[in-house]
Amino acid sequence: MQTTLSDDARQLPRAEEAERILRSCVHCGFCNATCPTYQLLGDELDGPRGRIYLIKQVLEGNEVTHKTQQHLDRCLSCRNCETTCPSGVDYHNLLDIGRAVVDAAVPRPLGQRLLREGLRGVLPNPGLFKALVRSGQVFRAVLPSTLQVKLPRNVHPAKPRPTTRHARQVLMLEGCVQPSLSPNTNAAAARVLDRLGISVTAIDEAGCCGALDYHLNAQATGLDRARRNIDAWWPRIEGGAEAIVQTASGCGAFIKDYGHLLSSDPAYADKAAKVSALAKDLVEVLRGEPLDKLGVHGDQRLAVHCPCTLQHAQRLGGAVEAILETLGFNLTPVPDSHLCCGSAGTYSLTQPELARQLRDNKLNALESGRPDVIVTANIGCQSHLDGAGRTPVRHWIELVEAALP
Repeated sequence: MQTTLSDDARQLPRAEEAERILRSCVHCGFCNATCPTYQLLGDELDGPRGRIYLIKQVLEGNEVTHKTQQHLDRCLSCRNCETTCPSGVDYHNLLDIGRAVVDAAVPRPLGQRLLREGLRGVLPNPGLFKALVRSGQVFRAVLPSTLQVKLPRNVHPAKPRPTTRHARQVLMLEGCVQPSLSPNTNAAAARVLDRLGISVTAIDEAGCCGALDYHLNAQATGLDRARRNIDAWWPRIEGGAEAIVQTASGCGAFIKDYGHLLSSDPAYADKAAKVSALAKDLVEVLRGEPLDKLGVHGDQRLAVHCPCTLQHAQRLGGAVEAILETLGFNLTPVPDSHLCCGSAGTYSLTQPELARQLRDNKLNALESGRPDVIVTANIGCQSHLDGAGRTPVRHWIELVEAALP
């Protein structure tokens, strides 16, 4: 795509990157065929090709409006378009650049600002979030339905974690909301890894991965969180930790981007690249291990929801399914498994109507094979899907751990 950035746009820190991405797009439109919002709304500007054109206009110095902002806001950042694109357009990075420029030019209404600041203040703070979840469960009956569906239906308590006893060591990111919404997920992962001779260490100083701030127009704050995590993990990395494991694929996708996002920071570029290289989704660790040692023989009927951050961002589609089939679980077919469930980080709160439609469509597909349980690999998707009150939704590692002899 022919592009001529404005003088102002050329002063942006990522101007060269934006221009390179824009020029890589040939405007073929294949991306629209797999874009969830384009399928729902049928508007060219609510598909990747249209959004790329909007960002191009902005960076070329044309008028920026609330409509521009709205079309960019409606994007799920699911990255389905990147999987589809024959030209390898790095859409998600262009979207981040475009959103920052648009938000700097177009003030948001007060309600949107309060919601976004509230999300940034609460969700990355595990202690505060846990207190609010507990209060919500006590007063669930009097809460509005929009809040009730965000509370977990069933909280499965964390089982005891094994002691650190193996020569092989990995670090694990605990996450922000997962310890409150699904406290047994990381414990189950630690117990399974322990059976395989791998000990797990959680570093208390490592907090939110930074994705939430970064995608809510607080990019500097998100990168500061990334730097703090790198500092927290670095002594253990130097001590020989072989991986940084995530059980939430959304966090994992962002940590794998640390190297790119901090590449221009001389103090952190090399460390960030090392952290990104060590970042592994749990399924990446397990698929390289002798799973027969676990002695698992699962017999439940499961429908696997592969989160967008796992299949499109991390390119690990089918990896969870392969492990579960190896362990004997009966997997039901899932039509349109490439489409987003509508969770998309905070999207279900900032775009609730679109998120609800996407969730219901996804559940219809997941339930079409009559599974006993739906399993996923990301806490946001798990909470969003389970909030509909239909088939129970769990993290897949919990089902594996429960089937251990």
